[in-house]
Amino acid sequence: MKKNLIYFSLFVFAGLVASCSDDDEKYTPIPPVVSIENTSGTLSVAQEDTLYFKANIESPIESSFQWSVNGKEASTDSILKFTSEEMGKFEIALTAKNADGEHSATTSVEVYGKYKYGTFVLNEGSSSNGTLIFISPKGGITDSIYYKANGSFLGGVSQDLFIANNKMYIVSQNGGGDGFLVIANAETLKKEVGYQDELKTTLSWPTHIAVLGENDIYLRDNNGVSLFNPSSKTVTFIKGTKNARKNRMAVADNKVFASTNSKTIVTIETGKDTISHTIEFDDAISGLIKASDGNLWVSSGKKIMKINAKDYSVMQENEVEPFSSISYLSTPAISAKGDTLYFSGGTTKIYRHVFSKNQTDFMVDASTMVDNTNYVYNNLAVNPVSGEVVLNTIGDYKNYDETNNISFFDFSGSEPKLSANYIGHTRFPAGIFFTYNFE
Repeated sequence: MKKNLIYFSLFVFAGLVASCSDDDEKYTPIPPVVSIENTSGTLSVAQEDTLYFKANIESPIESSFQWSVNGKEASTDSILKFTSEEMGKFEIALTAKNADGEHSATTSVEVYGKYKYGTFVLNEGSSSNGTLIFISPKGGITDSIYYKANGSFLGGVSQDLFIANNKMYIVSQNGGGDGFLVIANAETLKKEVGYQDELKTTLSWPTHIAVLGENDIYLRDNNGVSLFNPSSKTVTFIKGTKNARKNRMAVADNKVFASTNSKTIVTIETGKDTISHTIEFDDAISGLIKASDGNLWVSSGKKIMKINAKDYSVMQENEVEPFSSISYLSTPAISAKGDTLYFSGGTTKIYRHVFSKNQTDFMVDASTMVDNTNYVYNNLAVNPVSGEVVLNTIGDYKNYDETNNISFFDFSGSEPKLSANYIGHTRFPAGIFFTYNFE
């Protein structure tokens, strides 16, 4: 009996040893599993803005993790706040480790220049150099961005700007500073070149600009419209553009359209030193802008017209009441988001015209919502993406630097709303410009 008990004990012990051995052989390592959650909802961001990423880690045993950006350790927090002053593409990696191994996840981010998207207000300046204001899509406002980017000034009495080829072209009436024409990187505002002497003797108070190519820069001055070629540094007057109006030109169908003699629009094509076509109107032209479909909007007398940019035909014209035919301001009397146009006739009263419905509505008198609106400086403009209407006003010319407004109106609801108002930033604003209109 004692002998049998010994055998039984040995058998149980052997079974236990075999069972432990089997457990060791069946153990499966479980490395962590990670993923990156983009809580910002976008993979592109402006310089100095922030994107947020959350670390999602699954691990049955204790683990550690590390964020890296382009291979460099960045953080061990569960939330990565990504910000960069440099432009370009960045790879964000999240790596977790435990005793059984490691696992990584990656995502790519693109950083673009801080001024690539947004709203610009160009200031003539007060008998001095012009300045440029930037309002970001998030609503932040920055004064004198050209000076802050370069440590130098725009020319005196800045009048107009144009964006093409990822460059910003800024024209100033009096020159000085960095020149009559400054070309800067459109995303960073870093100056690439300025032209002073090349234009000083050939142009007389340049005020407006349109660009077809790097060597096809068209400048309107007291003589008419001239072509400036930066490579050859030559200025060629475009025959047929004498008396070109002191107002913005438009670019559509790879042609420049300019209004002359108050009732005429002429077209200019690359490689030609004379106009290609003339479009006549019955009344004075107050506005000429590119439409979102690549054609043209024109306001003339009390009419707003859609003009075909290819064959110059009138696609449709609407009689608009009340519409001011005021045409002496240096910015277009109309501004558009799709087929919805806004105008104010140089006053604080804002009207909306839905072209497809031929319907005009009074929207608001800005003076009922904003103080110091005694003078409207140039015409309003509408953001072609958000639909917000922007108006520059001045309360008192003696204290213009304190009593001025950049007012944003939102008409998307049943009642007009003042969505933002910036006080004390403008110095005789020459115009309002949206980057989206140049895309």
